[in-house]
Amino acid sequence: MKVLVYGSLNIDLIFSVDHIVRPGETISSSALEKGAGGKGANQAAALAKAGMTVYMAGKIGSDGEFLLDLLQSYGVNTDHVARYEGATGQALIQLDKDHQNSIVLFAGGNGVIQPEEIDSVLGCFGEGDIIVLQNEITQISEIMKQAKKRGLKICLNPSPFDEKIEARPLDLVDIFFVNEIEGAALAALEVPSVPLAPFALSLYLSEIFDRLIDRFPNAEIILTKGKDGAFYAGGKKRARGEIIDTPVVDTTGAGDTFTGYFIAARSKDFSIEESLDIACKAASIAVSRKGAMQSIPFKEEVF
Repeated sequence: MKVLVYGSLNIDLIFSVDHIVRPGETISSSALEKGAGGKGANQAAALAKAGMTVYMAGKIGSDGEFLLDLLQSYGVNTDHVARYEGATGQALIQLDKDHQNSIVLFAGGNGVIQPEEIDSVLGCFGEGDIIVLQNEITQISEIMKQAKKRGLKICLNPSPFDEKIEARPLDLVDIFFVNEIEGAALAALEVPSVPLAPFALSLYLSEIFDRLIDRFPNAEIILTKGKDGAFYAGGKKRARGEIIDTPVVDTTGAGDTFTGYFIAARSKDFSIEESLDIACKAASIAVSRKGAMQSIPFKEEVF
């Protein structure tokens, strides 16, 4: 079994700030770092670090070659990453004193993927393989349709969530990875404006899952909710994974780490409950370190 991540590759520009900038405000940054990112690249790195055979597909400019070098150092096959005469995707990240982030994306190569490139990539994969997708590249709908025709299992992380999501052939998805905001939006529910007590939280999440399973009866839903852990729904089955309490340094890439490790754990025949706990542990380790791709732990630290 092979895992293909068809997704974004970004150059991250990380500004350390006192607080996330407000409209009309100009603030100073105490530090600036350049790093490797993109949800696709992060998830490919997580899968590789978790011990999977992983292939990355996407598009970069000449300024993004270092991204491929880093991915290859983790064991990711980058033969399916196309080049073009433009800029690699960019992410402007504000990281505040409380270790929360705000991200502005520029598509770059992620926004100019061509149909003929999809044919070339997916021709190397087939029945029983897994494809992992996000919402940071173009041609997602076409990729999903072709992947399903070839018998690939589709995992979708619909982030960043926007109006384009509902135009995707979501009925083809086998596993959704969502956070609370994305899950609520897919379920046509409002996100509570204040933190919920445990019992109310349980009812709220149950409503999200009931609506999503009713809408996507053949799919599994995994919802991450920060310090509250991660939740699973598939058919009538429900499960929860707990995070490990660690000092939070940087939350960038935590969800991508979770996604990669959950898929890896399930592929290694761990139970759903075990896979949730493994993925939560990996994400907990990642948030205790700076950076995105570099913060993702290796399998020896997690399994």
